[in-house]
Amino acid sequence: MALGEFDLIDKYFRPPVRRAALGGGDDCALLVPTPGMQLAVSTDLLVEGRHFLSTVAPDRLGHKALAVNLSDLAACGAEPLAFTLSLSLPRAEAAFLAPFSAGLLALAEQHDIELVGGDTTAGPLTIGITVFGEVPEGLALLRSGAMPGDDVWVSGCLGDARLALEVFRGHAALPGEAFTAVREAMERPQPRVALGQALRGVATSAIDLSDGLLGDLAHIRRRSRVGATLWLETLPRSAALDAMPEALQRECLLAGGDDYELLFTAPPSAAEAVRAAGLASGTPVTRIGCIEPAAIGMRVFCETHGSEPLDLSAYAGFDHFKS
Repeated sequence: MALGEFDLIDKYFRPPVRRAALGGGDDCALLVPTPGMQLAVSTDLLVEGRHFLSTVAPDRLGHKALAVNLSDLAACGAEPLAFTLSLSLPRAEAAFLAPFSAGLLALAEQHDIELVGGDTTAGPLTIGITVFGEVPEGLALLRSGAMPGDDVWVSGCLGDARLALEVFRGHAALPGEAFTAVREAMERPQPRVALGQALRGVATSAIDLSDGLLGDLAHIRRRSRVGATLWLETLPRSAALDAMPEALQRECLLAGGDDYELLFTAPPSAAEAVRAAGLASGTPVTRIGCIEPAAIGMRVFCETHGSEPLDLSAYAGFDHFKS
């Protein structure tokens, strides 16, 4: 049975708010930032067939829609505060809305972020979320602070989401348990919010990995006006990806996208503080390279010592209008 616009909002997207001064139901929500904090705001749009497969379970889609936005807050070192949801639906049906809202709001509760408003309309399945967080003044992690000599670090593992996509495309095959694990990475990414906050005052720059390692590192390089060297052998990967042919491994690791891990830089003197941040947040962190002067550009070596740099021309990051 199809629901009307306001019925579906009241039934599925009207959780009570505790931290916001005023949630949904009026023309605007009202947020009160903590004194001494700055607001961090980010928006992401997910379009069926572009950002997710039509076969994804609604509860997983709800989870991922919020997770990719929380990942932006994590990259800024911000604490989640509130979010809005804009939802375009072909049909307003409980069979989709009930699990979608359950997945969305379960992750919201896990990170203590409140749904405070939004909009719904009929149309192609499209999900737009805007998140609001707060970060102590002057401590936000930015893309522009990397310096030559800094180490390059990454959280978690890389490439599993892209590997899952290649299985769906029929370009790779995995046994059931291994496929379940990489599909989880693709459909239920875990935003590294706690790590981002633990890196405040430690990392010199940060970004979340949504468009591929090389593509997202290029954003740091441009904003910081630096070059970078990475070592392919150090890139953290799952056993499933490690068993794949070398060419597929490199594609998934360097240009895979949808990892939603944190890529960040820090001076070598902060290495113990970085590892402590990883332990405190329960997140593995791996040193994968170093920041160089801008003239060096971008280099990836197969080994830490004694190899020639890879030809990177085939590893383009994701671009919504080119990919």
